[in-house]
Amino acid sequence: MADTSPRLKAISCVSPAGTHRMAYWEWGDAHNPDVVLCVHGLTRTGRDFDVLAQALSSRYRVVCPDVVGRGLSDRLTQPMFYAVPQYTSDMVTLIGRLQPQRLSWVGTSMGGLIGLVYAGALAASQVHATKLLPAREATELPPSGMRLDRLVLNDVGPHIEPASLVRIGQYVGESVSFDSFEMAVAYVKQTAASFGPHTAEQWAALTRYTYIEQNGKWVKHYDLALAEPFKTMTPESAAQGEAILWSAFDSISCPTLIVRGNDSDLLSEQTLVQMLSRNRNAQAFRVAGVGHAPTLMADDQVQHVQTFLNN
Repeated sequence: MADTSPRLKAISCVSPAGTHRMAYWEWGDAHNPDVVLCVHGLTRTGRDFDVLAQALSSRYRVVCPDVVGRGLSDRLTQPMFYAVPQYTSDMVTLIGRLQPQRLSWVGTSMGGLIGLVYAGALAASQVHATKLLPAREATELPPSGMRLDRLVLNDVGPHIEPASLVRIGQYVGESVSFDSFEMAVAYVKQTAASFGPHTAEQWAALTRYTYIEQNGKWVKHYDLALAEPFKTMTPESAAQGEAILWSAFDSISCPTLIVRGNDSDLLSEQTLVQMLSRNRNAQAFRVAGVGHAPTLMADDQVQHVQTFLNN
């Protein structure tokens, strides 16, 4: 029988500044080779996926990391390494530890961007392998356990609307504190209203692992220095990054589900349509009454993702 609560584990990763510890939450049979890797958004944690992970854990080993700088993972000594390339490197290390025989990736917002870069790196590795090995052997021997069998991009794509980037840059480094957990919940309910309708219990769950009590105050459970890389972003660097992401998206050869909140200010309907036209492996699931981003807590969202992964 699958575990009904997650196990906390950790892995050591490397950045140009040294080593750091990445914590992750594991659901289901620890020996199950059928893995679902769930990667959260910019200021969130792996516990965002509790509802989805519980639903999936009877069939899959579900792994939900706290990306470095968030939750129970280490903070980096050099904030400029808070970037998708470093996060992708950490996920490659984690996947190398997990050694899945089948890997599905569910990425919300930033977690989806990491998944895109991972997919691009995997495609490049496979092209390189075919030059060294017969095609059959190359496809049977993914480097360091790297593989990708299903991909869910939750409200994100290669093009991010500029207005959304401005909004994100304004709140990421903002220092706030509250005298009670209830006040923190009220703040999250206000600032994350785009998540859509949730119950009081769900709003509490969305707050419980993203705010922490320190010296009698409830504060954000992530490194405020995550905001530093945003300050150096230029139109040129943004355009270059988008080109890399489109190339990665075009290279995806596995079934891909793109979830979009119908009111999202980050993933536009125009970008979604372009994604569907560029990659025939992609399909869309539009969520009414939600902006950026669907939390994958509502029954219909969970069931749609679950059905996609099970096929």
